[in-house]
Order: sequence, then C-alpha cells, then structure tokens
Amino acid sequence: MKVLLTGATGYIGGRLVPKLLEEGHQVRVLVRDPARVMGRLWTSKVEICTGDLVKNESLAAALDGVDAAYYLVHSMLSGPDFESLDRKAARNFVAAAGKLKHVIYLGGLIPMNGAVSSHLKSRAEVGQILRASLPATEFRAGPIIGSGSASFEMLRYLTERLPVMIAPKWILNEIQPLAVRDVLAYLLAALAILPSAVVEVGADRLTFKQMMTVFAELRGLRRTILPVPIFAPSLASHWVGLITPIPNSIAVPIIEGIIQPLLADTRKAELLFPQIKPIPYRKAVELALARLQTGETETRWSNALGSASSCSLKNEEGVIREVRSLNVKASPASLFGAFSSLGGQTGWLAWNWAWEVRGLLDRVIGGPGLRRGRRHETQTLAGEAIDFWRVEAVEPDHLLRLRAEMKLPGRAWIQWEANRSGDTTLFTQTASFAPRGLAGLFYWYSLYPIHALIFSDMAHAIVRAAKKGSS
Repeated sequence: MKVLLTGATGYIGGRLVPKLLEEGHQVRVLVRDPARVMGRLWTSKVEICTGDLVKNESLAAALDGVDAAYYLVHSMLSGPDFESLDRKAARNFVAAAGKLKHVIYLGGLIPMNGAVSSHLKSRAEVGQILRASLPATEFRAGPIIGSGSASFEMLRYLTERLPVMIAPKWILNEIQPLAVRDVLAYLLAALAILPSAVVEVGADRLTFKQMMTVFAELRGLRRTILPVPIFAPSLASHWVGLITPIPNSIAVPIIEGIIQPLLADTRKAELLFPQIKPIPYRKAVELALARLQTGETETRWSNALGSASSCSLKNEEGVIREVRSLNVKASPASLFGAFSSLGGQTGWLAWNWAWEVRGLLDRVIGGPGLRRGRRHETQTLAGEAIDFWRVEAVEPDHLLRLRAEMKLPGRAWIQWEANRSGDTTLFTQTASFAPRGLAGLFYWYSLYPIHALIFSDMAHAIVRAAKKGSS
C-alpha cells in the first residue's frame, strides 16, 4: 500500500517506518522539519512531505493518493493548551483526508471507573474525531514497555535509584502494560483488515508495584516498596521528575493514567488479530534491558518536540558568538567522532562538575537538566535530545550543532565543525547566544569569564580525544 505516517520523529513512529518498508509498503512521512528525519537508515527510502497538522499546512498534498494513514501525533509537550491543539490537529486532518480508506490511530486505555485524566480524555477525543468522519481503527494501549519508552524509563530509574520507596497506595491498582514490539505488530497488522473502530490491547495484568518488583528481580536488586494513603498525583509527578529523567510534563499524564485501574478488554483484539500473542511483561523488560546493554535503542521518549521547540539559529538576530579555532593533526572523522559523542555517560570532557551543577540548577527551576542523557553512545541524529541540548543539525564528519533547552534568558547554541585544510584539519567551536532583554545580556557577560574558560578547555579536550581516536 501507499501509506502516510504522521509522527515519524516520535517513539512509535520512528520504529514503525522501517517495519512498513520491510513489508514492501510505499511510505510517505509528514514532518514539520525535514532535517529531523535526516540521517536515519530509512530516510532515502521514504517520501518526505513538509507540513503541519495544527497550522493545516500541506495536509491535502500529504494525503493525496495514499491508501491508509497512521495518526501518531499528540501535543502533550506543547503546554497547558495541548487539548485544543490536539482537537485542532485532528479536525484539520479529517478535513484534508477526503477519500482516505483507513486511518490507524494509537490512543490510550480509558479507566472503567473513576476520574479520567485530561491527557487520556484528549487522546480519546482525538480518536472520536477521527472515527466520526473516517474509516478508522483506534488502538488503545496502556503503558508501553521498551528501551527508551517514557513508561519504562520511569519504572527503571525509580527502581534502580530507590532501595526503599514510600509510594502512593494506587501503585496497587492493576494495569496492563504492552511491549513496544507488540504495539508495532498491531499497527502493522491493521493495514490488512477493515477499519474496526476501537480495539483495546494489552498483555498480562499486574500492579505497578509488581512491575517494579519484577524489574528489580531481573536486575538483581533488593527493593522495599511501602504503599501509603498519601501522595497526590501532582506531588508524585514532581517526585518522579526529581528521581528520573522524565520531566513533569510527561510524568503527570503517566501517573494520572495509573491512579485508576487501567485494564484492556482484549477480546476484540484476539478475534481480529489471532496471530499476535503479546509477550508477558517480564519478557518485555528482559528485551528492553538487552537493548540498553547493547546500545541498540532505536528511538527514545525525548525524541519528541513540543510545538514551541522549533527555533533555529538561522532565524535569530542579535546573536553573540564565542569562536575558537584550532589546526589539528587529526582527521575530520576523528574530530567528529569526539564531539558527536559528548554528553550522556561520556560527559563533556572538561569541567564535568560544573556541567553537573548547571544541570542541577536547571532542574530546580523546571528545566530538563542533564537527566535525559543520550540515546546512543556515539550515534547522533537530528532532533534527538542530549542532556539539556537538542540536536539541531548533523553533517557526518563535518558539523554538529546543538540548541539549548535549559532555562535561559535567551536562546543558546553550540556548534563544532571539522574542515580539512591541507595536512591538518581546522576545528572550529562556536558558542552562540541570542539574549532576551537586559537579563539576557547580563547573563552572558557576567558569566563570560567562566564560560570562556570552560569553552577553551572543552575545545582542547575534544582535540585530545580526536588525536587519541586517530592513534
């Protein structure tokens, strides 16, 4: 089939594209910024269409001639107005869809009793908008377990970092997680059937406490978990934000989704997809841990961007720059390998304690800090998060530009370039800052003495790492 996929830069969409290609489908992806899908193994095998669901840009062109479409987008990271943005995007999609034969949507399970979170309400509303006007299959899934998923990362860090945990009593509610490989299997299999309205999917039923206990067993950890009748979801989400890499904007909907039992009626899924036998939770965790150990995480929760995260250095005015250039007896590839591996477990090569302090301060004031790490130790793709930076541009063996997502009175970037110059390579490091008002100017110039020292030491450390790599 000819298939349109929205959300190709997200956790599920990024894994679904190669699966669709493997099955012989023609794939078109709709993205706001084509640069964010460059460098993927599948980039040259798909048709890339630039457009925006919320702004209703290029949707008719993207949908023209396709047999089916995957709707895998949401506005959860776009701030408090995410519900209206989700609604608007879905309505724009429906208006442009025309004679689309099948739309496949991934939403979330809805609690059978009790309050429903605003996030889950919005996901359900989007499904209703799509089903009301289009032939649709809406999958509803609980927490997705896989390397790099937000639910798995939250579970992993809570269990690994807290030997004794005083937890809210709702961790004893039953929920029904599902392995990411089974989510993908359902999405793929849906292309071969008629649109089937709502299909709930899930694997074994267990409590969140049991999920943590199983994880601890597999990691060889001894953990004590004490449920108590306190901890409002908002308080719990702040605690999760402090202990794990998951920011409050994601922790809140995850937690709000499990304060009530979250179970799937899988009878319809079993009837429509008898060939899919969801793997147990324990096996899903084993596979996710194996992926982490081998560094084969394909996509990560932090790949996703909010609608406000689309600024570019090209479009900024009044930028202040701090430039350092060195002629180096090392290849451009070695230099690129050194600076494209920064962050995460590797750190920043110089003044790591200062980076850690800056990360801690950023977390205190609501930023991501250094907790996001990086998806892969050496591989760097556009759009990915690296600590409190976002990869804005990558040109293998030549250039890497990171955009700051830390809390700042302005916008900041750091860029490295490696250009062959005769027998040596010209290595250039550029720190750029676009100040916002007087506070931005004060921030830059008051901290410039220490920034200059850090930038200088980091540039020389990168050169040393490149020479070591060359030898």
